[in-house]
Amino acid sequence: MTFTTRFAPSPTGPLHLGHAYSAILAHGMARAAGGVFLLRIEDTDIARSRPEWEAQIYDDLRWLGLEWPEPVLRQSDHLARYNASLMHLADEGLIFPCSCTRADIRAALSAPQEGVARHGPYPGTCRARPMCSRKPGDALRLNLRAALERVTRPLTYQETGPDTPGLHQVSAAKLWQDAGDAVLGRKEIETVSYVLASVIDDADQGISHIVRGADLIPITGLQVLLQRLLGLPTPVYHHHRLIRDETGKRLAKRDDARAIATYRANGTTPEEIRRMVGL
Repeated sequence: MTFTTRFAPSPTGPLHLGHAYSAILAHGMARAAGGVFLLRIEDTDIARSRPEWEAQIYDDLRWLGLEWPEPVLRQSDHLARYNASLMHLADEGLIFPCSCTRADIRAALSAPQEGVARHGPYPGTCRARPMCSRKPGDALRLNLRAALERVTRPLTYQETGPDTPGLHQVSAAKLWQDAGDAVLGRKEIETVSYVLASVIDDADQGISHIVRGADLIPITGLQVLLQRLLGLPTPVYHHHRLIRDETGKRLAKRDDARAIATYRANGTTPEEIRRMVGL
């Protein structure tokens, strides 16, 4: 199998040092293995995605010296493919419509604590609703209980990241804790959530190794479950360390001072960027 990985940013803001580290690492791993590095634009968040941010992604990555085959896959061009998979899950009885607002969910979760709000998995308010009751604006959620009943073999994945390498088995308890009845269809009915779209794209593009930040470890179990439900292969996962600021906080797109474009404008070189992120 050819080592094939991808860097898959969302065009919702500027790339920062954390993105640079992830992209350079994935690119280097692919080259070392004689493999393929792909760029994918994950723009299912239609409301926040901007063409100018997408153009900036290409500019920043090329400036860093990275190369990838063309054409680049843009998720907004494949909505029909994602929705077909979503409807397949619905036909299998694994999806239900949900009209709960975030406030409704917080209230249901906090009830046992006498009104003290807390965050956690979805409480199952709409789980018994059939798909025929779907209304405009409803989210579409995975019925995790029904999905787990379909699994007849252990859910496992191989991890090669520095912190927890080895074969991992996904437990039902961990899935309930990390994902619960996860939203797979956005409230914009014509699109789907990142977690489902990325699973489909990884299979369609023949991704053998997923290189990404350790902050995405909690969704890995859900993605492995979706791969099993849709009959898709499970790649090898490599979760790497995060690039943090001086206080230990993970970088985010709002950290404009650490945006790659800002460093470029200030005369920083690609080699200096690599040294800054420990490469």
